[in-house]
Amino acid sequence: MARQLLADWDNVEEAMRQSFTLQRGKISVAAMPSFAANVLPEALKAFRDRYAGVNVTVHDVINEQVIEMVREGRVEMGIAFEPSPNHNLLFTPLAVDRFVAIVPQQSPLAKKKQLSWQELLTLDFITLQRPSAVRLMLEEALARSGRQLDVALESHQLVTVGRMVASGLGGSAVPALCKTQMAAVCIPLSDPPIEKCVGAIHAGHLPLSKAAQALLDTLKGFLPT
Repeated sequence: MARQLLADWDNVEEAMRQSFTLQRGKISVAAMPSFAANVLPEALKAFRDRYAGVNVTVHDVINEQVIEMVREGRVEMGIAFEPSPNHNLLFTPLAVDRFVAIVPQQSPLAKKKQLSWQELLTLDFITLQRPSAVRLMLEEALARSGRQLDVALESHQLVTVGRMVASGLGGSAVPALCKTQMAAVCIPLSDPPIEKCVGAIHAGHLPLSKAAQALLDTLKGFLPT
């Protein structure tokens, strides 16, 4: 509680300083790795070109930690999958991220234009460790369609999952945002399709600073809503 009160005061003080100008300031942002690596750099370049005096600290952490850091006031804004309502956070949608299949280059499935889950699950399945939000979304979506996710290999990072797939160990499904990081073949996935809204989150009891709002406005220009 004391840490959150101190963080709240720091955020209020920073917001007061920035309310007069965007020429100087700082923002702390937490973003899940798929967004931090594939969208944020280009958006930050555009932001810094316009607001060169605003310094930005980026914490690239897993989805669950993004939500935790925002709730505890350790960062002003986070980029994550839409949280459940009981987190008491304000959510601004930025895009819908649809999962894609990834398979080894040498697999016969790599030649297909689209894959069903039935086809993908003929390969040993590789995914993130629990309690990853990605793992949970996959398990819940498959359970609704009467399937069970049998995991052969698991890792803590999606890049590692991609490397395992590329080496021929099996297949996986990952958010489309991170497909440029995958060393394997990415293919649209259906039956069932799995998608989730990605957006900005911040504490509901505090308004965004002018700098954070400016960054959020910049991000909106880099992703279709």
